[in-house]
This record gives sequence, structure tokens and C-alpha cells, in this order.
Amino acid sequence: MAAVKTELLDLAQQAMSKAYVPYSKFSVGAAIETSNGHHFSGCNVENAAYPEGTCAEAGAIAAMVLAGETQIKDIYVTGQGEQLVTPCGGCRQKIREFASADTMIHICGPQGVRKSMTMEELLPFSFGPENLI
Repeated sequence: MAAVKTELLDLAQQAMSKAYVPYSKFSVGAAIETSNGHHFSGCNVENAAYPEGTCAEAGAIAAMVLAGETQIKDIYVTGQGEQLVTPCGGCRQKIREFASADTMIHICGPQGVRKSMTMEELLPFSFGPENLI
């Protein structure tokens, strides 16, 4: 398993504590470290028009892009519950857009990192920017 970056785990958990989830009551937080060593976080934000909410990963990616960064080195995703809180299908593709073969995805819970995997393990045979060249 990859070395746990405590600062990123803490950042993801802090983001999770800020989630706006009045409907599902299911908070998720995400934290990204870019290839330049910068950190960005996001939380899920629900909406009364239920499918219009946003995921924690999407929020962290948006903050990263706003800051001019485009390369995810590591991403930590944290949530509650007994099952692994992995990125949804849409977020897997969003992460893939800014990932490399070395990008690590760390799935976390209250006790810390539960599973770490590469982008290929999370989304095998994925479609990415190089498919359009």
C-alpha cells in the first residue's frame, strides 16, 4: 500500500465535515495533491433538485483547475459507512482527465485509508484525452 499522506487525509476529512447533505445525510470529502505539490479539497453539495448536486471529487478538481493546475498525483476520498466510498462513475472519468499512470486513488473512512489503487485499477480500459489525438 502507498504511504499515507496524513495532511491530505486530514484535508479530506475536514472537507467532509463541511459537506452540504440535507437529503442523503451522506457526507463525502476529497483532497488532491498535484504533481506540483499543491493541495485542493472539495465536499459534496446536494440540491433540492436532487440530480443537480456535485460530488466532493468534482469540487476538488474544480478548485485545482481554477488555480491553474491540471495534474493529479494523489487523491483521497473519504466517507462514512462499512462499504468503500469510491468515486462514482462520473468522478472516475473526471479524475481520469487529470490523471497519469502514477496517479493514486486512496479510499478512506473514519479510521484512515482503507484501500489504495492506481487509476488503471479504478477505471480499467478508460477513455482519456489521448484517445482524441
